[in-house]
Amino acid sequence: MKLEDALFNWLQIKLVAAARQDDQAAWDTLAFFEQILTEDHGLTDFAITKTDDTMIHVKYEKDGRVKLQLYPRERGEQLLADIESNPKYN
Repeated sequence: MKLEDALFNWLQIKLVAAARQDDQAAWDTLAFFEQILTEDHGLTDFAITKTDDTMIHVKYEKDGRVKLQLYPRERGEQLLADIESNPKYN
C-alpha cells in the first residue's frame, strides 16, 4: 500500500475511532494502519494537527523530516458520515 493511501486510511479511521469511543473494530483498524505507517513506511510520528472549515492537516515525520499533508475535510470525514448514516452501525 502506498504511503498516501495508508495515511488517508489512517486519517479516516482515526476520525471514526475518536467519534465512536466504544467501537472496538475502529480501534483495531486504527492500530492496523498505525502499524503499516510505522513498519512499512518508516513514519516515526503522525497526527492530525489542525482541522479548519475546509481542510484537515496531518503532520508526519519520516527519515527525520517533518511533512504536512492536507486533505479536504469533507473527503476525510466521509467514512464517519457513511457509518453514522447507516442504521446497521448505530
